[in-house]
Amino acid sequence: MNELRTKDPFALDPFEEAFRALWSPSRLEGAGRTPQIRVDVHEDEAAYTIKADIPGVKKDDIDVRVDGNVVTIGAEVKREHEEKKEGRVLRSERYVGYASRSFTLASDVDEGQADAKYVDGVLTLKLPKKAKASSKRLSVG
Repeated sequence: MNELRTKDPFALDPFEEAFRALWSPSRLEGAGRTPQIRVDVHEDEAAYTIKADIPGVKKDDIDVRVDGNVVTIGAEVKREHEEKKEGRVLRSERYVGYASRSFTLASDVDEGQADAKYVDGVLTLKLPKKAKASSKRLSVG
């Protein structure tokens, strides 16, 4: 019997991650892995609070865009590794990559009141909800 399954982009299967890492050619250093941005999204009546883990990135390399109810977080990741032995460089590796994450919220965001802070590898976004337009019923005379 066939099963219809939906893929949740926020769900990370730990077994799948471990299996993928096992076969990765650079699994010891993690240099070849695509950087991932993991997020927590919380909602209350007035705003959304988003916490994104982006370790090892300078705050100038982070790009946050809000378009209505679509939020995009992007970051350029740069890593350098150099091994020296007796003053000689035996190996030097550089890695540059770009990670991004986009998702849609249930309500539009008031971009003018939005706030972003980056402390200790965690990006925190405070995104107030835009006031809903009220509708008024008109009487036909």
